[in-house]
Amino acid sequence: MRVGVLGGGMQGCCAALAIADRGVHVTIFDRNPSLVTRAGAANEGKIHLGYMYAGDPSLKTARTMMAGALAFEPFLERHLGASSPALRTSAPATYVIHRDAQHPPDEIAGYLKTVHGLIAEQAGRNPSAYFGVDLGSPPRRLSAAEREAAFNPGLAVDAYQTAEVAIDPLVVAEALRQCIADHPLIETRLGCEIVDAVAEPDHMLVVGRDGDGPVRDRFDQVINALWCGRLALNETVGIETGRAWVHRLKYGVSFRLPEGAERPPSATFISGPFGEVVSYGEGLTYLTWYPTCLRAISHDLAPPEWETYPADPVRSEVLAGTLTAMQEIVPALRGLDPGTLPEAMVKGGIIVAWGATDIYDPRSELHRRYEIGLSTRGRFHSVDPGKLTMAPYFAEACADRVMGKA
Repeated sequence: MRVGVLGGGMQGCCAALAIADRGVHVTIFDRNPSLVTRAGAANEGKIHLGYMYAGDPSLKTARTMMAGALAFEPFLERHLGASSPALRTSAPATYVIHRDAQHPPDEIAGYLKTVHGLIAEQAGRNPSAYFGVDLGSPPRRLSAAEREAAFNPGLAVDAYQTAEVAIDPLVVAEALRQCIADHPLIETRLGCEIVDAVAEPDHMLVVGRDGDGPVRDRFDQVINALWCGRLALNETVGIETGRAWVHRLKYGVSFRLPEGAERPPSATFISGPFGEVVSYGEGLTYLTWYPTCLRAISHDLAPPEWETYPADPVRSEVLAGTLTAMQEIVPALRGLDPGTLPEAMVKGGIIVAWGATDIYDPRSELHRRYEIGLSTRGRFHSVDPGKLTMAPYFAEACADRVMGKA
């Protein structure tokens, strides 16, 4: 059997590894010169346990994210090795309830408590699955003194320390690239843009183009793991979108703290259009603030060719605006300015999700991320991971589907 994987991002690479693990030859197609260089490497790397989604009282999103989170580290360890730097994690996140949150603090507190109960139940089957972290202890409410020391109490009205962590997506991307390069059953065709996938009697014909001209190849099964072009390709195969969707371009800022600078806490500000701080090891810090970092929205079936690394003035606006906003709420960041961070990287990726309105709308579908996963038409399987967290989980689902087990 031969399987074509369209898209060499995080989801495509994980799917290729899972399928090759079953002894199947896989070919990954990607239009970029390297694997995992776009959205999969341009985010905070949070491995969601479900605490983020207070806007979904059904708990379906939380349950979905938990399943993905508990599958994430075991998958990477199996393929990359237990000592891989890709498994290193950030400081655990404090969930900070913002003064302007879309839900009352007591409602969010109740949600966090309920979600923890579900996490403890699921994690009990494999206590070390989440990076070896003990998930048995509930989120701890910070005392008033702790909250005032770490955050601006005028904006941070309550805070809870959780066990939720992030990985460094750039490190994970590099490890995946090396793993795939060394895998005897995985071939990569880079610089190849997919144009079409055509169902034929006994196979799928993949049509693309690269620097040498047209590309045509036949496979027994095809996985559509494209990110920006997934919906458009689905339509050509006969998987109709049938609902509203949105592409959002969001940037983040990462840098190493200057020598002697105070390390900020990892913190996620909820619930609404806020942002977060991720504090990795060795001073590496990631910031994003939604009102500043969101730079474009498109409801087109395929979004525009937005810049991954923005040029000035956008780069400077994002860097300065993000620092200013975050300094207002995180005192540890107040000694920093763009001039002290000459190597700061501003990088963005496209977020693809169901919904007609942005997260400023409390009723937006963007607050509910459980209608994701696999859609199949014949030998063509389209996978929507929704979040980075879900990529390994759905990779195994792709492999099961290809092998006729699901």
